[in-house]
Formats: sequence, structure tokens, C-alpha cells
Amino acid sequence: MIIKSAQFIKGIIGTADVSGDMKKPTFAFVGRSNVGKSSVINSLVNRKDLVRSSSTPGRTQQINYFLINDAFYFADLPGYGYAKIPQKQREKIRKLLAWYLGSTEVKIDAVVLIIDVNIGLKESDFDILELLHGIGRKVILVANKADKSGKNAVHKQISLIKQVVGACELVSYSAKTKQGREELLALMEDLVS
Repeated sequence: MIIKSAQFIKGIIGTADVSGDMKKPTFAFVGRSNVGKSSVINSLVNRKDLVRSSSTPGRTQQINYFLINDAFYFADLPGYGYAKIPQKQREKIRKLLAWYLGSTEVKIDAVVLIIDVNIGLKESDFDILELLHGIGRKVILVANKADKSGKNAVHKQISLIKQVVGACELVSYSAKTKQGREELLALMEDLVS
């Protein structure tokens, strides 16, 4: 798949109706705070500035929709887990994620769950996976930051992750070097064609 255009459409703060005018296929990007979610999206669209990234975890506090190739959406969800924000705000984000990912009103063709390959799956990742599998969502697991360790260490970690997640599609990825980009785009293309 070749991405020719990408533009911000809108941000959703609450349980606003996203079903009315959002009929195109949608890929929802989710992950713990600080796993490089924004960087993954930017690398997919070959831009450094489409999605703002921050060194401070917890900056994204709404669901941001981006129209890709005038054909489908990337939905950038707030990070979960550790975040330098008050407990009340963390709870608000948790409820927003649970509503969005669990709602039958929301059109999601696949959830792209991003983890840090060097850390592996945390309890919060398992919670999200359990929710997604429980409602039958298609999941593509992206093990980001593969450039941070040696190939043997990454290969070993990928093998461990595969044993735990089973049938999920799993892509070893580096937003920095774009390793895994073509594989991830091909998986997405299969879902929208």
C-alpha cells in the first residue's frame, strides 16, 4: 500500500457519535504511554509532523482521526498505563478507551496495539488484549523500538511475545528505521481491500 495523503479530521473528547459520518474503514492505534504510538503513525504516512509526539507521557487525551488516502482512517487513541496526569484524568481516559474499543457503534476494522519490544507485554497490555479478544476485534500487534536492541535480543523477545499472544498478527517494527513498515501496511491493505 502506498500512502499518498494524510490529514487531521477531528478529535473526539467524549463519547461523541462517531458512527454517523465516519463510515470509512478505521484502524485504531492504541498502546501504553511512551511506546512510540505517534512515531509509528508518522512513519506509516512518511511524515514527521502529522501526529504530535511528546517526551511527556499522557499528552494525547482525545481520540484523533486522520483521513488516509481519502479512503480510510487512522484513529490515534490516548495512551494507557503510566502517565504524568492526575488520577481523575487517567480514569477519564480509561473510560474513553473502554467505550471506544468496546462499543458496537464504533466502526473499527482492526486495532493496532503498539508495545515496546524491549519491555514486552505489561499487565495493562494484557487487559486491552483481553477486552479486544472478548468482543472479537481484529488485532495487529506492533512490537515497536526494534532498533534499540540487537537482532538476537529482538528475535528472542518476539518469540516470547508470540508464545503469549497466540494467533495475533505480530510485526517487529522500528518507527525510526521503518523496519516492518511495508509488512504492517500490507496487513492493513488486506483488511480494507
